[in-house]
Order: sequence, then structure tokens, then C-alpha cells
Amino acid sequence: MKKHSNRFLTIVNDAKGRISETNVKEVKTKFDREDTFYLVDVREESEWDKGHITNAIYIGKGVIERDIEKKIANTEAEIILYCGGGFRSALVADNLQKMGYTNVSSMDGGYSGWVKAGYPTET
Repeated sequence: MKKHSNRFLTIVNDAKGRISETNVKEVKTKFDREDTFYLVDVREESEWDKGHITNAIYIGKGVIERDIEKKIANTEAEIILYCGGGFRSALVADNLQKMGYTNVSSMDGGYSGWVKAGYPTET
């Protein structure tokens, strides 16, 4: 587990007070039920290239506020964000809500939790 700086954790915890979170098991259940939602990987491109959750789309944290409307125009669409562990995705969820997206959540556990659970990934 990465040791995050206290200042980073402060802003993540602040964001987590305003967003909704889901977890790896809940997201897998949504896939199994064939629910309609967007699963968005917000990690760095190098992380995406090493492996990502099957059927996820990539919009990096550095550009998501700029590019989200081109990829997901419907502000009411269900969007689940993930990163490595659920910290960066919480920050992104907070920003997307500020932009008017109303059904956004962050996947606690992130990609590392997904892999640990043995769920499908691809490169």
C-alpha cells in the first residue's frame, strides 16, 4: 500500500465527504447484472497501458474535466470512477459533481482491489 502524504489525504477526505463511494464487489455485481453505467479509469496513461478493468474507458485525471463532456454528455448518466486505490477517483468525482454530473461515484479499492479480487482485466 502506498504511503500518501498528509496534505493529499486531507483533500481526499474532504472530497469523500461530498461524494458517494461504491466498492469493487458492488461494481462487479453491476457488470454481472449488465447494468448500464460508465466505468472510467482516471489513472495515468502508463498505468492504463499496464492493465485496466475490462470494458472501462480511459479519461485521465489530468484531462477529465476538459474532456468528459465529449465522452459522456449526459450529466445524469451513471459514472463510476476508479484509480489505483480510490483516492484520485474521489477527487475527480468531486469535480464532476461541481460540473453538474449528478450520478457519479468513486470505487473504493480501485484497480488494485479489483485485481486482488481476481476480476477480469485486460491490456
